[in-house]
Amino acid sequence: MSIPAELRYSEEHEWVRLDGRTATIGITDHAQTQLGDIVFVELPSDGDTVDAGGEFGTVEAVKTVSPLFSPMAGTIIELNTELETRPEAVNEDPYGDGWMIKIEVADVAEFNALLTSDAYKDFIGE
Repeated sequence: MSIPAELRYSEEHEWVRLDGRTATIGITDHAQTQLGDIVFVELPSDGDTVDAGGEFGTVEAVKTVSPLFSPMAGTIIELNTELETRPEAVNEDPYGDGWMIKIEVADVAEFNALLTSDAYKDFIGE
């Protein structure tokens, strides 16, 4: 199972890659494995604001629908619209092509409050 060291993680199994004030967010390899084959991803609208811990969409697998939670607060500046036609990208490459949203973060310090890769490994029992 892949848990890249340069990312931060939430207890809701989302990951964050921070580049300046832009945070790229998706679900972890662990989460996509637990969900199984993903068949649909519902994302918010460009320009919407999200709260840290707030729901920003859903991911639908063959047997379940799971909410998506933003690890950081900010304004959505980009959506991965490819997921509309290729939701399986989340299963195939959760940290690459399977990213979900990019936000302009309200407070960069929130990144440091998230789990490191080692802390996330401990959290999921890896």
